[in-house]
Amino acid sequence: MNSAQAETAQPHPTSETRPDIDHQSIEIYGAREHNLKEVSLSIPRNQLVVITGISGSGKSSLAFDTIYAEGQRRYMESFSAYARAFIGDMERPDVDKINGLSPVISIEQKTTSRNPRSTVGTVTEVYDFLRLLFARAGEAYSYVTGKKMVKQTEDQIVEHILKTYDSQKLIILAPVVKGRKGHYRELFVQIRKMGFTKVRVNGEIQELVPKMQVDRYKTHDIEIVVDRVIVQKKDEKRIRQSVQAAFKHANGILMVQDDKGETAHFSKFLMDPESGISYDEPAPNTFSFNSPYGACPTCNGLGQVEEISKDSVIPDPSLSISRGGIAPLGEYRDIWIFKKVEAILKRNKASLTTPIKDIPEKTLDLLLHGDSVPVAVSSVKYPGTDWNTKFEGIIKFLENHKDSGSEKIRQWVEEFTDITTCPDCDGYRLKKESLHFKIDDKHIGELAEMNVNRLAQWFEGLEQRLSERQNVIAAEILKELRKRIGFLLDVGLDYLNLNRPLRTLSGGEAQRIRLATQIGTQLVNVLYILDEPSIGLHQRDNVKLIEALKDLRDLGNTVIVVEHDKDMMLESDFIVDIGPGAGIHGGQIMAAEPPAQFVKNKSITADYLNGERSIPVPAERRTGSGNFLELKGATGHNLKNVDLKIPLGCKVCVTGVSGSGKSSLIHETLYPVLRRHFYKSRTEPLPYKKVTGLEHIDKVIEVDQSPIGRTPRSNPATYTGVFTDIRALFAELPESKIRGYKPGRFSFNVKGGRCETCQGGGMRVIEMDFLPDVHVPCETCKGKRYNRETLEVRFKGKSISDVLDMTVEQAVDFFANQPKILKKIETLNEVGLGYISLGQHATTLSGGEAQRVKLATELSKRDTGKTFYILDEPTTGLHFQDIQHLLEVVHKLVGKGNTVLIIEHNLDVIKVADYLVDLGPEGGEKGGQIVGMGTPEDLAANPKSHTGKFLKEELEATARQK
Repeated sequence: MNSAQAETAQPHPTSETRPDIDHQSIEIYGAREHNLKEVSLSIPRNQLVVITGISGSGKSSLAFDTIYAEGQRRYMESFSAYARAFIGDMERPDVDKINGLSPVISIEQKTTSRNPRSTVGTVTEVYDFLRLLFARAGEAYSYVTGKKMVKQTEDQIVEHILKTYDSQKLIILAPVVKGRKGHYRELFVQIRKMGFTKVRVNGEIQELVPKMQVDRYKTHDIEIVVDRVIVQKKDEKRIRQSVQAAFKHANGILMVQDDKGETAHFSKFLMDPESGISYDEPAPNTFSFNSPYGACPTCNGLGQVEEISKDSVIPDPSLSISRGGIAPLGEYRDIWIFKKVEAILKRNKASLTTPIKDIPEKTLDLLLHGDSVPVAVSSVKYPGTDWNTKFEGIIKFLENHKDSGSEKIRQWVEEFTDITTCPDCDGYRLKKESLHFKIDDKHIGELAEMNVNRLAQWFEGLEQRLSERQNVIAAEILKELRKRIGFLLDVGLDYLNLNRPLRTLSGGEAQRIRLATQIGTQLVNVLYILDEPSIGLHQRDNVKLIEALKDLRDLGNTVIVVEHDKDMMLESDFIVDIGPGAGIHGGQIMAAEPPAQFVKNKSITADYLNGERSIPVPAERRTGSGNFLELKGATGHNLKNVDLKIPLGCKVCVTGVSGSGKSSLIHETLYPVLRRHFYKSRTEPLPYKKVTGLEHIDKVIEVDQSPIGRTPRSNPATYTGVFTDIRALFAELPESKIRGYKPGRFSFNVKGGRCETCQGGGMRVIEMDFLPDVHVPCETCKGKRYNRETLEVRFKGKSISDVLDMTVEQAVDFFANQPKILKKIETLNEVGLGYISLGQHATTLSGGEAQRVKLATELSKRDTGKTFYILDEPTTGLHFQDIQHLLEVVHKLVGKGNTVLIIEHNLDVIKVADYLVDLGPEGGEKGGQIVGMGTPEDLAANPKSHTGKFLKEELEATARQK
């Protein structure tokens, strides 16, 4: 969480010393950050405010780079001079003055953790409260017998012995070794020194003799014989002393053997009386997969293990080894490993030319897992090679090179590595003891695997299912748990489970999780700034999100949302519209007023809100080429034997409420199937029965929202490949030829032409320890990335650095006579990215912008008319007007015969599709079915579809506007 304190505390605040307290609004004067043009604005406090406008108009520049940056800077200034000496001063945003600023919390999409240990449960603190609940109110069960564990006080044990073994001859034992190997010579010496004369070894009582030891290679159970007594009431004191002595020497555990030779176990701690196993007292970290006290030792708390399997090493058993049947070896070459393999095969009556499926299983096992018999090969070709060594096996060889110092070898081994569920903890991440503490017959791992909706239902009426003791302990914890689970339900995340890794969430989901956490903190008088929280949210769940934001506002906070969603704008208290265009054409306040007044304006945004403008529904839907791609029997995650039929040559939309199975069906089943078919990808798809129609397409391209790079060195020019052509152009200039400059001279990633102070980054990273790193312009090159000599070479008066600083729109004019360069830049312009600069750091691009850079890159390539495109919510970050441009690009692609499949919630995109596939009916386990397939009109008439209900309203509204 990034938080920023707006004011520095004064000893005795008054209205004169702290005028901000009396402000009913946040007043901004002269904001010039990025493309903002002397923006002055008054934003009402304690209201829900939407900042909207065309993509690139300056929304983020105002919300994050001006308001949030100033709040963060003031927070830094509240630190002591000593602390600021380590941090350094933060640069003030380019603004004259901001009054009325509260402490600021920014909830962005780009702050998602990539750590596999960060889960929905840990981030929202729900899992932390569950750990506390199980540590205090959980009941332990034996993992051996399944019976309830017991713990007894010293008095209870003595009383039990007197009652149960009355008049019997009893041996009281202190177990010191259980199921371990060793000779234990020193232990026996130590026991003798303590004054004991007998021990029980593996069930047999023996006299302690000097130099006594046992077989070091066998496992042993050893107990000290503490006392041998006939149990009578008068000997209670002696029995109590013996029990105390046994507890002392065996750390709170003792055993007794009666005159029939039967043994019973007792413990101060949790113990299974039948098997004798005991557990430590539970603590919250007993249930933490991030702690050595709770994590499964096999997978270290990750729930998954890396495994080199037989199937990955032998993908095609019909091939022989000489033809590359063992993938890591490749085809036969005259090298030592093939000689060793040949010797093993020969010894087992097979050869290198035998198809692998015909090699006996036992022989194949020797090849993969090793042979204990030395492999002798007589050869003069390999002098110095020890042929009489044991063969370790192909799989063992790969495992030994997993942690190689060579990146290339590690990547090679990864090609044959599969990630599978941990066999010891079944993916629950915890050790077996932790998974045997239960509440209402459920262990913590089972609760963490439930979706939030089911978890909320499980907590309903839990008190009636608990004992009186448990209820007393759990009362306060249950109150906190229900409250936090309620916040997750409020923001439409009922389909997620607590064990879901944070890195697998979309930007919108991660943002809503942080929003739910913030609502839970119950802070007041805070300024929250959110970046498109409606991303990835179905229209049905959008209502919940808006209510959650209003709740945050009603606590006494100001909520500023950068958003394009129509419902969010109309439900807000105040709208700020920035425009009129993008980049240099934007940066002005078009309107700042409540929605009722705003919709009466004559602006692009207002026209879309009041119905003056709309994206038209096509008069005729495409029927496609007549061919279909069919996926049958998909059962991964929550999919329930789904049969998907996609008409080719169409614009297809996959819709459904959040968590209904869209990603499982498309990203994790269909896409890996297509990649495996066309590119021999090893990514394993989720389970399915069969796929038909692959012969009608020739390649698949997925355009998702993952970043185009994680460092400032990545930018649109490098990603699209246009920078290679630009560098080649500069290398051909007369000045470059005179100086002998090659294209590499104009790269900021290699030595020669770049600035060596920042190594071509243009920025220097200042590590802030407990705060996010700060990037400051390089003091040598002033952010230009190159040295003086390189910058002296100019094309049409512009250096290579000037070209990187150009917007895409400017570059289209600048390179008008360079066809090879122009084609790639024009596609960036076509997808609505005319406002970004060619050299803009990848880390500053939103998910939607990164996706459109990828889309432009694919569009600039030559298509075949049989390409299958998969787009994941391409409307992210797009204004109504930009969606219109994007649809025109998609229309061109489909017009050439290609198929475009779009996963989308935006009704403007859904209503113009040729064919819809709607999943549901709900999210999570209540989803995973195809509710309807057909045209938008077909779906709008489907009463079972949540999408259809909203689509019907949208189609009717569009029809009225005509």
